[in-house]
Amino acid sequence: MHARAVAATTTALLGTAALLLPASDVRAVETGEPPTVIAHRGASAYAPENTLAAIDKAARLGIRWVENDVQRTRDGRLVVIHDDNLRRTTDVEEVFPDRAPWKVKDFTAAEIARLDAGSWFGPSYAGARVPTLAQYMRRVEHNHQKLLLEIKNPELYPGIEQQTLKVLANEGWLDRSHLSQRLVVQSFSVDTVRTVHELKPGVRTGLLGTPNVADLPAYARFTDQINPSHSTISAGYVAAVHAFTGAHGRPLAVSTWTVNDARTARKVAGYGVDGIITNTPDVVRDAVQGP
Repeated sequence: MHARAVAATTTALLGTAALLLPASDVRAVETGEPPTVIAHRGASAYAPENTLAAIDKAARLGIRWVENDVQRTRDGRLVVIHDDNLRRTTDVEEVFPDRAPWKVKDFTAAEIARLDAGSWFGPSYAGARVPTLAQYMRRVEHNHQKLLLEIKNPELYPGIEQQTLKVLANEGWLDRSHLSQRLVVQSFSVDTVRTVHELKPGVRTGLLGTPNVADLPAYARFTDQINPSHSTISAGYVAAVHAFTGAHGRPLAVSTWTVNDARTARKVAGYGVDGIITNTPDVVRDAVQGP
């Protein structure tokens, strides 16, 4: 109860203080730097989401951070895809018409590798594939990019946290330089974020959603970021999150999603967010960084 009372008081005080400042000045007071721009599922407004083409497009736009989603196949391979169903972003209904409901967990990695994951987006991307996590990591490394990796639907894939960390280790992403500067693992699942931290304490983690400020003292023991939808936050909420110290001794950070227009980008930047996750990273970058 004491922690909740402290958190509630903090929220009230910081919310009031933040509202006394013009929105555009809130973040400037804290760091003087614009928020980091993170390409959501790659530059997914311009190339099919979660494909190698999407992170290549982000790289060509000069975007250093990309976000992706990880799920698991029937034979235990990790693949990069957002939905737990293959229908929306592949031609699975044509290739495997008798395999409804076309869940990722019901197909082998070899079967998924046969699918076209680009034609739905546009003919120029015909033949794009659903990458394995290992393939994806190698392209991110090749592009000298940084990664915000989301473990999707962990309740469907027992042990996916440990398996994800194993792939990251095999690809060289758990050394000091990657851990300190280039990798964050996030999830909507509190249990998954906690598990990742317990298995590999050096990994920076993020909790997706907009938790009550009263719950932040507990979450701050095993996470470094609180990553909410932009429609759920205010300057006061962001300031309240920043008041807590995360698992690696720094203030809890905030990366908000999914912001695709300049006006909203400037608005959340004014709230003081640390990162903006977007399908249109060039638009957001230009809005928050200026000429």
